[in-house]
Amino acid sequence: MANIPPKGGRKHPSQEMIPIDTSNILFICGGAFDGLEKIISQRTNEKQLGFGGEISSNVSKRSSAELLKKLEPDDLRSYGFIPEFIGRLPVLVALESLSEDALVRILKEPKNAPLKQYKKLFALEDIDLEFTDDAVRTIAERAAKLNTGARGLRTILERLMLDLQYEIPNKSSNVASLTVTKGAVEGTEKPLVETGDMAHGAE
Repeated sequence: MANIPPKGGRKHPSQEMIPIDTSNILFICGGAFDGLEKIISQRTNEKQLGFGGEISSNVSKRSSAELLKKLEPDDLRSYGFIPEFIGRLPVLVALESLSEDALVRILKEPKNAPLKQYKKLFALEDIDLEFTDDAVRTIAERAAKLNTGARGLRTILERLMLDLQYEIPNKSSNVASLTVTKGAVEGTEKPLVETGDMAHGAE
């Protein structure tokens, strides 16, 4: 049983609590747990590639994934979790890092995919927003290098689209479409703006 404050927040001795039976509730605790690989490496006496030396990110990710598969409860204790909490987590599973292909799918396929959200925002201004396949792939590549999972996609997109959200709709009522290219993502060129009679780079 767990006693929960009616309105959330901190518990107070004189406050009435709502008892909740947690016996049939599945709790899933997830996170990046940065540095956990080092603890596993020390325990198993394995030298992990990527720490303390210059090496490709792909090799480092593969090495980290292999180490995380050897996770034990004692590793979480060394990481800083109290034994009472660890005892309530009977199943420990290491998830694979998101690949670039998976990040591309996250960008495009879900109902509320990031690219779909931006397209709807620009559609409110009667502007057709498009991303080339190369642009989408480049966004995924850059997000993968951030090593923050799908959250990196939002970071890249916000940097890319923030100014455009304000500049393009106010620039001219004649803007019909906006195409984000690979060069636009890399910062080497402006997105392509198409008006009623021609296409040119956004200024």
